Amino acid sequence: MLKLLKTLNWKEWLLLGCCAGLIVLQVWLDLKMPDFMQEITTLLKTENIAMKEIWKYAGYMIACALGALGATVIVGFLAARVAASVSFKLRKKVYEKVESFSMEEIKKFSTASLLTRTTNDVTQVQAVITMGFQLLVRAPITAIWAICKIANSNWRWTAATGVAVGIMVCVIMIIVIFAVPRFKRIQTLTDNLNRATRESLEGVRVVRAYNAEDYQEAKFESVNDAVTKNHLTIGRTMAIMGPGMSLISNGLQLAIYWIGAFLINRSANPIENVAIFSEMMVYMTYAMRIVMSFMLLIMFFMMLPRAAVSARRINEVLDTQPNIFDGEGVPETELKGVVEFKNVSFKYPDAQEYVVKNVSFKAEQGQTVAFIGSTGSGKSTLINLIPRFYDATEGEILVDGVNVKEYAQRDLHNKIGYVPQKAVLFAGDIASNIAFGDNGRGAATQEDIENAAKIAQAKNIIERKEDKYASRVAQGGTNLSGGQKQRLAIARAIARKPEIFIFDDSFSALDYKTDKALRKELKKKTADATKFIVAQRIGTIIDADKIVVLEQGDVVGIGTHQELLKSCQVYQEIAYSQLSKEELGDE
Repeated sequence: MLKLLKTLNWKEWLLLGCCAGLIVLQVWLDLKMPDFMQEITTLLKTENIAMKEIWKYAGYMIACALGALGATVIVGFLAARVAASVSFKLRKKVYEKVESFSMEEIKKFSTASLLTRTTNDVTQVQAVITMGFQLLVRAPITAIWAICKIANSNWRWTAATGVAVGIMVCVIMIIVIFAVPRFKRIQTLTDNLNRATRESLEGVRVVRAYNAEDYQEAKFESVNDAVTKNHLTIGRTMAIMGPGMSLISNGLQLAIYWIGAFLINRSANPIENVAIFSEMMVYMTYAMRIVMSFMLLIMFFMMLPRAAVSARRINEVLDTQPNIFDGEGVPETELKGVVEFKNVSFKYPDAQEYVVKNVSFKAEQGQTVAFIGSTGSGKSTLINLIPRFYDATEGEILVDGVNVKEYAQRDLHNKIGYVPQKAVLFAGDIASNIAFGDNGRGAATQEDIENAAKIAQAKNIIERKEDKYASRVAQGGTNLSGGQKQRLAIARAIARKPEIFIFDDSFSALDYKTDKALRKELKKKTADATKFIVAQRIGTIIDADKIVVLEQGDVVGIGTHQELLKSCQVYQEIAYSQLSKEELGDE
C-alpha cells in the first residue's frame, strides 16, 4: 500500500496535509464543546447569573459544531479529490503496463484477473484513501486527546472506561484473527467469479446450442457459492460488531451514571453534588469520544486488509517486467519485405518440449510463403515470432536484414499487416475498424478504406448496408457473420499498406469463390508486399511461391506445390485428402 503512495505528487501531499490539519481542527472543536457545557453547568449553580452569559457559551458550542461540520465537509472533498487522482493514475499505469505485456505475461495473470485489478482493486485503494485516511488520523488523535482531558478525573470512571477500552481491543483482535484472512480472499474469489461469468457470456451461443445451461449454471454456482460463503463468514463476524459496540457504549454510559449516582448519594453537600453532576456529564462526553475512536479504528481495520490485498495485486502488475523489450532501433534499409528465419527454435516458458525446431528459410520481397501441417504442428506459433508476440528461444529472425530484436516494436509493427486466426473487431463503425491503428504514415484516408474493402471482397457487403462505411459494428463484431468479420479484418491489414502481410488461417470462414477472388486481388494490388499465409486448405496455398510443411514442429518440406507433391509425403497426404489429382495438377 505504501508503495502506491509514491504516485502522489507534491500538490496531493499538500492536500493531504491540509486534510490532516483540518481533522485536528475538527477534533479540537469537538472536544471543546464539553468544556463549554461544563461552563454552562457551573453558571447554572451560580446565583444571580445573567442569561446572556449562558447564551454566550451556548453560542460558542454552536460555533464549534458548525466549524467541525465545515471542516468535515472540506476534508471529505479534498480526500475524495486526492483519491480520485490516485485512482486515475493507477488505472492509467495498469492499462499502459498491460499494453506493454507480451502474450506470456497476459496468460500469467489471465484476462479476468487483469480486468479485476484495473477496476475493482483500484476502487478498493481509492476507498481506503478517501475514508481510511480520515479514520486513521481522526481516531488516535481523538482518543489520545480525550484521554488527556479526563486523565485527572475520578479513578472509578477511569477504571470503567479502561475496562470498556480493553473489551474493544479484544473485539479488534477478533476481527484481525477471523475476518482479515477472509478479506484477503475476496479479490481472488472475485477473479474466479468474473472468469466464470465472462466465459458463459462469450460462449452463450454454444451453451444454448448444446443445451448446457445447467452445466454452466453449476460452474457459476460453484464459484458464486465460494464468494457467498466468504462474505457470510465476514458478515457473521462483523455482525457481532454493531451490537457488541452498542453494548460496550451503553454499558459504559450506565457505569458512569451509576458511579456518578453513587458519588452524589455519598455527598451531603448540594453544591458539591452539582459539581459532581457537571463533571459526570463532561466525562460522559469524552468517554463516548474515546469509544467512537475505537469504533472508527475497527472500521479502518475492516477496510485496510482488502485494500492491502488490492494494492499488492496492482503492484504485481506494475512490477512485472515484460520479457520482450524494444531494441535500440535501426535506420531505414534498402531491403523491403525480406524475412529470413535462421535455425529458429521456440518453446513456451516453463515448457519442456519445443513447439518448433530448427526452422530456416528466406522470403524475398513480393513472395508468398505458405505454412501447412496438421493441427498443433506449430504453424501459428512460427509466424507469431515475426511481430515478436513471442521471442525465438534459439536462432534469429531477420526482417529487411536486421534481427527483429533490434527493432523498436513500434517500427517493426509498422512494417506488418497482421490478421489473426480469430477476427477481432472493435465497437464503432466499419470505417474506424478498417482504418484502425497507426502505421507511422498517418491515418488511412477514405480512399484507402474503400480500396482495402474492395481488395478484401468486403465492398459489396458494406455498400448493401444503409449507412455503408458508417454502419455500426458491435463489440467483438457480434452483429456480423464470421466471413464478414474475416474480410473486414483483412481489409484492415491491407489499409495499412505494409511491407509484410501475415494471414494466420485468415481465409477459413470464406467460401472458395470469395477466397480465390480475394487472393487474386491481393496478388495483383499488393505485388510488392511479402505474404505469409497459414492455411488448412490446399486450395488457398496452391499458388504460393514457397510452401513450408510442418509436422510436430519440424520442417519436413519446403518448396512449391508441384515440388512438394513429388518429394514430401506429409504434403501428399494432406493434398490428396482434400483434392483429386486432376484438381491438384499432379503431373
